[in-house]
Amino acid sequence: MSETPFNIAIPDEKLALLHRKLELTTLPDELKDSGWEYGVPLTAVRRLVERWKDGFDWRKQEAQINSELPQFTRDIQIDGHGSLNIHYVHKKSAVASAIPLLFVHGWPGSFLEARKLAPPIDNGGPSILQRSIWSHLVFPATDFLKDPVPKGLIWITLGYDQYVTQGGDLGFPITCRIAKLYGGKHVKVWHTNMPIGAPPETGTAPALTAKEEERLAKNAAFFKHGTGYLRQQMTQPQTLGYSLADSPAGLLAWIYEKMVNWSDDYPWSDDEVLTWFSIYWFSRAGPTASLRVYFEGENRNFEAIFAVSHPTPTIPLGISRFVNDTMGFPKSWTRVIGNVVFDREHESGGHFAAYERPQDIADDLRKMFAKDGPVYGAVPGKSGYA
Repeated sequence: MSETPFNIAIPDEKLALLHRKLELTTLPDELKDSGWEYGVPLTAVRRLVERWKDGFDWRKQEAQINSELPQFTRDIQIDGHGSLNIHYVHKKSAVASAIPLLFVHGWPGSFLEARKLAPPIDNGGPSILQRSIWSHLVFPATDFLKDPVPKGLIWITLGYDQYVTQGGDLGFPITCRIAKLYGGKHVKVWHTNMPIGAPPETGTAPALTAKEEERLAKNAAFFKHGTGYLRQQMTQPQTLGYSLADSPAGLLAWIYEKMVNWSDDYPWSDDEVLTWFSIYWFSRAGPTASLRVYFEGENRNFEAIFAVSHPTPTIPLGISRFVNDTMGFPKSWTRVIGNVVFDREHESGGHFAAYERPQDIADDLRKMFAKDGPVYGAVPGKSGYA
């Protein structure tokens, strides 16, 4: 079946219901001078709730998203899943030899990251064909399946037999898995801005630098103080889901905490974050669906994806490191995850690199695929040059 053009058009009654729920919001108290230590400050949540209720223009944001991102739906057949209706962004380059790129974001990201990443990728050379596929595995604004869907099959269904991938956060294990399953035949290169590494075998790794030791200490602090969400979503996502599905203020606080804490002093505007929250709130499957990928991954796929003992992808891997991401690993540790041909460190940027630092991601991809780059011509017939 061919793709069908799609525009976001939230019914008026859903907007009215959101407004009523925001009017009925009951907020907790907070400890004096607690700041961000206990979570999102009450003043921030109150301000955003008031703006979401009175002043935020969803119709304006909806129109801008529809004008910037060409969206489609399509029914596809997946073995074991029957017919699936997928929603995706399909942004085509004017360059015939543009390189097909599958972009996979993480949580609590959204397809809105494509709004920032697509322009710098489209402008300049080599031209890279931006693709942001809304999949049942990773994108919260679509119907969500219990079982992971083979992303390579979805991509081939859209007509791209050979392509490259880019991902951070959950996009890393997902694109790693794609590279393992489809590397060489379909996936030619993969790139990540959040490489998860592991110590090499004893005696084979160089001594860590002071900077790398500091980065590992920062990792430990994040695991101790910043991963409560991870254990909850990996073990009991449904329990949390009732609150997020019923309370827009609860959803706001749950996501906003990560947007602020995980970014590198990015100047989030109120309308910017409210658009982000609204995508989760109005998604077809509801915000709870976005949590279940952690449970599925914990119980089925994460171990196989991260285990160094499993065969690593052999296709070329590019890495972009951002200094204030939630996690970072020594270069010697990330060499074990694949055939690294490009590795660049950026002195600014956080967890949402495609949104915070889209030009850096685009520049790194362009360097990789340039005529003097390490993966020029990796996709046959798709050099990226006119």
